[in-house]
Amino acid sequence: MNPEEDTEWNDILRKHGILPQQIKITQNDIYDSAVAKAQEEESERLEGLDLDELAELEDEEDDQVLAHYRQQRLAEIKAQADKERFGELTYISEPDYKREVTEASKDSWIVVHLFRDSIPECKLMNRYLGELAQQYRATKFVKIISVECIHNYPDANLPTLLVYGKGDMRGQLVRLDKFGGMRTKRKDVEDYLKGLGAIDPALKRALPGEGAEDDSEDDDDSNGGRMYFDLSKGI
Repeated sequence: MNPEEDTEWNDILRKHGILPQQIKITQNDIYDSAVAKAQEEESERLEGLDLDELAELEDEEDDQVLAHYRQQRLAEIKAQADKERFGELTYISEPDYKREVTEASKDSWIVVHLFRDSIPECKLMNRYLGELAQQYRATKFVKIISVECIHNYPDANLPTLLVYGKGDMRGQLVRLDKFGGMRTKRKDVEDYLKGLGAIDPALKRALPGEGAEDDSEDDDDSNGGRMYFDLSKGI
């Protein structure tokens, strides 16, 4: 006996619960499944288009469908623009610190450079941070004269980076000894910030007129050569 056969005896057995009910697929079921699959494929196709590509389809697609995806794309663009709202290394002074760093770090990652113009390594760091600020616009980069941030802070510890996120300090880098002093590359600083989560590689932009960066070997992730100074009490 084949329980799948549509016989009178099997119907009697199904009626008394001896055999499970037979599932019958109708033409409507097949049609509905095909329509759902087609709509899913169309949705995936439209979601991958930008505003210009959506505009080109206006004569071919349903206006209401296109309007929905156009509004969705505009919302995504606005959200991206709201997130990537920085883009430069900004100078701040002592009265600005609480607003521009402590409070702002609740919503964004903040990289603070304690510097003095007379120190060559600080000039190098300012150059690199200015370039990284253009590349990672969702992260806020600021610089402040060291003794305005921490009174009597020693020049021997410069340059110093303080990295804030979620309203708290997440990392500090004192001097460039770890990276070879004046031999430090922008990628060294970039990798350090990336390791802390302060910059998002997915949001990286190319610098104007610059091609692929030099992919030199990553530095050792150990703490060897990196100096720390307890900065939390002086800010």
